Amino acid sequence: MATPRPILIVEDDAALRSTLAEQLSLDGDFIADEAESAQEAEAKLNAADARYDAILLDIGLPDADGRDFCARLRRDGRRMPIIMLTGADAEADVVRGLDAGANDYIAKPFRLPELLARVRAQLRVFDNSEDAVFTIGPYMFRPSAKLLLEPQRNRKVRLTDKESAILKFLYRAGGKPVPRQILLNEVWGYNSAVTTHTLETHIYRLRQKIEPDPSNTRLLLTEGGGYKLDPVAVMVQG
Repeated sequence: MATPRPILIVEDDAALRSTLAEQLSLDGDFIADEAESAQEAEAKLNAADARYDAILLDIGLPDADGRDFCARLRRDGRRMPIIMLTGADAEADVVRGLDAGANDYIAKPFRLPELLARVRAQLRVFDNSEDAVFTIGPYMFRPSAKLLLEPQRNRKVRLTDKESAILKFLYRAGGKPVPRQILLNEVWGYNSAVTTHTLETHIYRLRQKIEPDPSNTRLLLTEGGGYKLDPVAVMVQG
C-alpha cells in the first residue's frame, strides 16, 4: 500500500474543513492537515518539516482572498497542485482563479468523490511534470527527467527508470521504512519472475551513485526488512 500523501486544507468553515479532512483520510490515500486562514496556512507551509503534495484552498478566507493567496504562493515558487473551493462559480470567477495559478476550480456544494478524483488527477499530472522537484540530501531530484542534481558540486547523476521509481516511492514514504516486498511490487508490479535479489541489486547500484561513501550509507538506509531515505534528508522543494 502506498504511503498517504499530505494535503493541506485551507478553509475557514470549521465543519466543512473537518468533513473534508475526515473524507480525505478514509481510504488511506491521503493525510489531511488543516488551516483556517491564509496566515495559518503560510505558517504551516513555511515550517521546517513542511511537506504538502497538494492544497485545497477556499476563496473566502477571513484574512485574504484565496485567489490572491494562490498567486502569492506561486510567486514564492510553490508548484504543488492547488485546487480552489468556492461558492462563486461564474465564468469570470473561474477564469480569475485559474489566472491566479490554481490547477483546478470546484464550486460548492460539491460531491466528495468528484473532489477526490480531481485531487488524484492533479497529483498524477504533477508527479510527471518538470515542476516536480524534491530535495534528497544534497540533491535536487527531478523524477520526470530521471535526474539528480547536486548544485554544490555542479554534478548530475542520471538514473535508470527503476532507480528513479525506487527513489520516488521512498521519498513518498516520508522517511519511513518500506518493506522490500512492497517496494518490489510498487516498482516492478506483481511479477513472480522478479525477486528481492533484483531489488537489492538496484539498491546497491543506486547507493554507488548517490552515497558519498557507499560502505557507510547516510541517505538510503536499510531498516526493518526494508529501505528508507534518511528523514532529515527528505524535504519538499518549494
